[in-house]
Amino acid sequence: MEQYFEIGQIVTTNGVRGFVKVKPFTDDIKRFSKLKTIFLTINKELVEFEIEEVKYLNSMVLLKLKGIDSIEEAEKYRNCYLKIHRKDAVKLPKNSYFIVDLIGCEVYSDEDELLGKIEDVFSTGSNDVYVVRNEIGKQILIPAIASVVKNVDIENKRIVVKLIEGLL
Repeated sequence: MEQYFEIGQIVTTNGVRGFVKVKPFTDDIKRFSKLKTIFLTINKELVEFEIEEVKYLNSMVLLKLKGIDSIEEAEKYRNCYLKIHRKDAVKLPKNSYFIVDLIGCEVYSDEDELLGKIEDVFSTGSNDVYVVRNEIGKQILIPAIASVVKNVDIENKRIVVKLIEGLL
């Protein structure tokens, strides 16, 4: 399992004091206020930064990171991804999963037929949808609802679904 989760991306700078503007990848952007540190992916390496201040601007997050004190310094981190350690992630309710853990899971019918692997997950508002692609490239959209998803085994990367009419 992934040890670090992407929670956002620096899209630009904000002001002259070194704030960075972050596009969040989380459902609850207010959770940034609870974080003490984040990691930035810089040249394929994780570098830890202490968070000095958090502000919110519409649907964006403004972060002041320790050691980044000017607009010029902040500009160096544009397009970097922010990550947190799995231990710092929010606790999920029962039968909820992190998307990063679902990606790559093999999906089987309840008759043990391999349907493909999950390549993406998106939300429709009422439920999530698993985007499953088989070995010949056919895409299947599977609603992540209890009547369809029968078993999720993240450790073994295996999901069992009950196919309903119209899915295939």
